[in-house]
Amino acid sequence: MDAPPVYLAGFDVFRRDAIEQGRTLKRLCAEQGLLGLYPFDNQIPANLSPTRSAALICQQNIAMIRESHAVLANLNLFRGLEPDSGTAFEMGMAVALGKPVWVYFEPVDSLRDLVPHDAEGFDAQGYQVEDFSLPRNLMLACTWAGSSTNAEHAVSDLSAYLQSHVSEEHHRG
Repeated sequence: MDAPPVYLAGFDVFRRDAIEQGRTLKRLCAEQGLLGLYPFDNQIPANLSPTRSAALICQQNIAMIRESHAVLANLNLFRGLEPDSGTAFEMGMAVALGKPVWVYFEPVDSLRDLVPHDAEGFDAQGYQVEDFSLPRNLMLACTWAGSSTNAEHAVSDLSAYLQSHVSEEHHRG
């Protein structure tokens, strides 16, 4: 049986060592019987304008998500107290397509533990910090198939999840 393709979502593409990080994530996937699809696997012609390059990257990433059996998403904090917005979009798309999403991030019990707030639960800008005992926004936390504390565990956990669901479908079929 072919290795199930898994889209590797996350802000890792913005790292100085983005290509090497992609290789690492893909290697972790291969060790668990998965085929990691990393956004830098796509090729962008050098002569395109920034706007055309962005549109092509978006189209190619969407195609990879459609091709994947699942999404593995890095939901660590990025440029503030929230996950990367592109990663959140990719997760939403996967959920809309009925694909499982497995996430990983540094452990935190709830947003209330993460986001500074006053006694009434409002942050410094006057916005209420949701209090659902979830580690991320409810629209993310209520739709992922599972979560892990780091990429290594997440790849292993996602592989086990996919194997158990294939077994369940086989027994029902």
